[in-house]
Amino acid sequence: MALSVEEREQFLAEPHIGALSVVERSDRAPLTVPIWYQYSPGGELWVLTEPGSRKARAIDAAGRFSLMVQRTEPTVRYVSVEGPVVRTAAASLERSREMAARYLPPDKVADFLEYERTQLGEHGAIYMRPEHWLSADLGPA
Repeated sequence: MALSVEEREQFLAEPHIGALSVVERSDRAPLTVPIWYQYSPGGELWVLTEPGSRKARAIDAAGRFSLMVQRTEPTVRYVSVEGPVVRTAAASLERSREMAARYLPPDKVADFLEYERTQLGEHGAIYMRPEHWLSADLGPA
């Protein structure tokens, strides 16, 4: 059964691991990678990634991407969104902290931010305006 607008937006706002997909080459299936994301109902969805990474280059070339999130308990539910990139933003400690706090326990955020700074390098934000939605709750798993 399809989710209502409110249900799908609320589900997407929960901290699921997303599967980001973007067309990288016309002769291949889309590049699909797991990723943390941020979304508030009615707003833009954003991800953090290294400038110049494979996915960042593909998103830049395509000008759009899709993201799918799912759960299997207490019911099988998913939401998929696709849309255009509306802006990018340089790395910031505030964005990194917001994203880490979304996915990690409070006592792990500072350690992750230090790891990101020293091991992963600078990350920029890519903002997408959800334009096309697919969603369903398939009942009990």
